[in-house]
Amino acid sequence: MGVFLEGFLMGFAYIAPIGMENLFLIDTALTQKRRRVWLTVLIVLIFDVSLSLACFFGIGVLMEKSKILEMIVLLVGSIIVAYIGIGLFRQTTSKEKQNVDIPILKIITTAFIVTWFNPQAIIDGTMMLGAFKATLSQVDSYTFILGVNIASCVWFFGMTTLINIIKDKFTYKALNIINKVCGIILVFYAIKLFINFVMMIHF
Repeated sequence: MGVFLEGFLMGFAYIAPIGMENLFLIDTALTQKRRRVWLTVLIVLIFDVSLSLACFFGIGVLMEKSKILEMIVLLVGSIIVAYIGIGLFRQTTSKEKQNVDIPILKIITTAFIVTWFNPQAIIDGTMMLGAFKATLSQVDSYTFILGVNIASCVWFFGMTTLINIIKDKFTYKALNIINKVCGIILVFYAIKLFINFVMMIHF
């Protein structure tokens, strides 16, 4: 139980900070119907769990052995994050334009991008989860990562459901402000990733 609890708490520390996944789900919770919100959460969760398993059981080894791979991830990721951020900043939400019937394929594609094309999530996951992996036995490793993934389930479903419940308290002006703030955050995030890429070139 102790190892499971450690994994559960680590899962919250890993997933709770506002990143691309959370921003995507917050926007979904504010603009979509609840059934669509939960479907989106489930799709994001599948990609998130697969990423955490990859970070925990293997991708860290590849990143540690190949600085070139890390640089590619940083460069491509910074471009994609900037593109998403600029698009979010320019987006205007209104009652007339609100799209509550987004194609499933687009949801899957976006969920994949905000999870697997998020270099910071890959690097953070590798460092945080990989560090714990080195201290655990094989049996405890499975218990630990189970706790991490259950924390993701609790966080994603809990956060989006709560936001979806209170979304009527938000005006469309407030939604647009949130979009612009989130867009700015992502652009600065992309700049940070690009700076890390440049620093790796010089060092």
